[in-house]
Amino acid sequence: MTLGRSSTALLSLSAAAVGLLLVGCSASVDVGAEPELSSGKLSDEVARQLAATTGQPKPDVACPEDLAGKVGTTTRCTLTAGDGSTLGVTVTVTSVKDEQIKFDIEADKTASPAPR
Repeated sequence: MTLGRSSTALLSLSAAAVGLLLVGCSASVDVGAEPELSSGKLSDEVARQLAATTGQPKPDVACPEDLAGKVGTTTRCTLTAGDGSTLGVTVTVTSVKDEQIKFDIEADKTASPAPR
């Protein structure tokens, strides 16, 4: 039974712990003819990068707006952990070449507790 408890503990990684692992994470996405990444694709890519960085399943990430392919452009996304706590994530475009947007992902240092 210890194995089950360990697995459960690993799967319920808090938003704060994910944030600590995320500082300085980078991603690159090929977006097609228009240098813009839709909010849905951005949310999915940020979640994929988080999962790859932490070794955990893809978290619930919501990005409310599209990301324009212009160096320095930023947007804010929200990661919601299994316990309902949330963590802000800043996405910043670092380069754009042809149809490929490269960006950094940086999580806030502290999470907001789950609503009661």
